Amino acid sequence: MQLFWQDLVNGLLVGGIFAVVALGFSLVWGIMNIINLAHGSFVMLGAYLSYVLFSTWHVDPFLSIPIGFVVLFVFGYCIQRFVINFVVRAPILTTFLLTFGLSLLIVNFALLVFHGDVKGITTQYSGSNFSIGGVTIAWVKLWTLIVALVITALMQLWLTRSKTGRAIRAMAMDIDAAQLSGVRVAHLYAIVFGLGAGLAGAAGVLISLSYSLQPSMGDPFVITAFVVCVLGGLGSVQGALLGGLIFGILEAFGSQYIGTGLQDAVALVVLLIVLIVRPRGLLGKATA
Repeated sequence: MQLFWQDLVNGLLVGGIFAVVALGFSLVWGIMNIINLAHGSFVMLGAYLSYVLFSTWHVDPFLSIPIGFVVLFVFGYCIQRFVINFVVRAPILTTFLLTFGLSLLIVNFALLVFHGDVKGITTQYSGSNFSIGGVTIAWVKLWTLIVALVITALMQLWLTRSKTGRAIRAMAMDIDAAQLSGVRVAHLYAIVFGLGAGLAGAAGVLISLSYSLQPSMGDPFVITAFVVCVLGGLGSVQGALLGGLIFGILEAFGSQYIGTGLQDAVALVVLLIVLIVRPRGLLGKATA
């Protein structure tokens, strides 16, 4: 039973990171109907930004989270407004290929600047942990989960309480009606894409505390975000959180009982079951 609880806790701690990674991906996909393959490269940029701030100015990675969010938000806003906006109404394959090319460009730029060496962030508290009932919990991962929950809650509040957030939700429901009501669609699309990039940047900062850094590190997180979105439901903040936690738990148990190289198989099997039983995801809304 002790091993069971340890795996459960490990899954929840990792699931918080998955939730933040998937949240921005889910918003862009659910609202703009764009599968953003550059999302992983945004995560990578956030992680490297945290590394540069820590190694150069000794800024604690947790304090780098708002910086990573703002920098990647501006970057994502500009990319959508001046590049993707011209093809936003094109078939999904067009934006699919465009974001794929953008991802290759960003990764190769990172290779040019940071080279292919594996880097990492080691703080004074990196190896500290505590135990409860025989279950070991790393302080870094616990605080990462708490920050992930706070980010998710703030995003939900902003989408439901702010004027811009309500306009984005209205645009997601009926873009033509929202446009007739005076909603500036191009501007809001850029905000949504910027939010997706900003959340990816924040997730990258959190990831830099527990994972090694290299230019191609973001690619696996695109697959993770895709699975979490399908599990939880597109465009749903709560769905991204629930899907991330479930995926983290499944990976933890899969790694323990099946093997490190096959832990994704368990999650993908569950994903197939969800697609068959509830195609819109656990918290996704039915569409006509």
